[in-house]
Amino acid sequence: MQVITLARRFDIKKAITDWRPVLSNLGLISVGSIIFVIGMNSVLIPGKLLSGGLVGIAMIIHYLFPPLDVGLVYFLLNIPLVLLGCFNISRRFMLYTIFGMAFFSLTAVSIKPPVATLSDPILSALFASVICGTGAGLILRSLGSAGGLDIVAVYVNKKFGFRPGFVIFFVNASVLLAGAYFFGLQIALYSIIYVYTSSQIIDAVLTGFNRRKSMMIISDRSEQIVENIYSRVNRGVTLFKAKGGYTGKEKNVIFSVTTLTELPKMKQLVYETDPEAFVVINDTLEVFGKRHGTRRVY
Repeated sequence: MQVITLARRFDIKKAITDWRPVLSNLGLISVGSIIFVIGMNSVLIPGKLLSGGLVGIAMIIHYLFPPLDVGLVYFLLNIPLVLLGCFNISRRFMLYTIFGMAFFSLTAVSIKPPVATLSDPILSALFASVICGTGAGLILRSLGSAGGLDIVAVYVNKKFGFRPGFVIFFVNASVLLAGAYFFGLQIALYSIIYVYTSSQIIDAVLTGFNRRKSMMIISDRSEQIVENIYSRVNRGVTLFKAKGGYTGKEKNVIFSVTTLTELPKMKQLVYETDPEAFVVINDTLEVFGKRHGTRRVY
């Protein structure tokens, strides 16, 4: 009896562990959809602005035929895309996406927050981009989506090799051109401000606000630089063996990741140690994992 009880406890614990990532992804999609809809229904639609992608198409149809709610139109537009994705995209992605599409559409129809009336359309575009960009970023942090262009982008990439970013850009440009045709160039230009700014907010939500910089340092004094990095900045480094193409001389290439606040200190450190060092600095969207020999996380 005791063995059976312990086995059941183990199974329950395992079941909870297995469901935890599923609930986390569903939670991200749900919360992100609610936040996006609040921004859309309180700022974007009252301001007659346009979004990108399938939401933008649904908004154009709503503006032309007001009785058709954006949530309903969005749901109907997604049906053929979901059918397309079910036969060509991974099952897990599509299950999350079907949930996201249905939840987003239901939320768009049912949540009607107070209208945030702003006299300046630019302020409306910026305010909406903060709210909707945050919501879209949370959705994209999940393993699924809320439907729309994500399905098309993944399918076209898999079938024809086109980059997802190109597909999304092409459709967004088409939506904005249609908006300029139906509602005037001014509305389209204000919408461009929203689309661009919201994309920056999405990137911030996806990668975190604490950006990192990666550095590659080529120097004849690599050992001294490494020692100074350890002692003065407390950053981890990795050494690569390299060979000069012109001189044929072997040397170490130092690779390290640092924060924006520490970057000036790192550059000064390298310059003081070896003024002739060659340094390459790149933006790094995301870093995870433990530094070797310490519990500090990048």
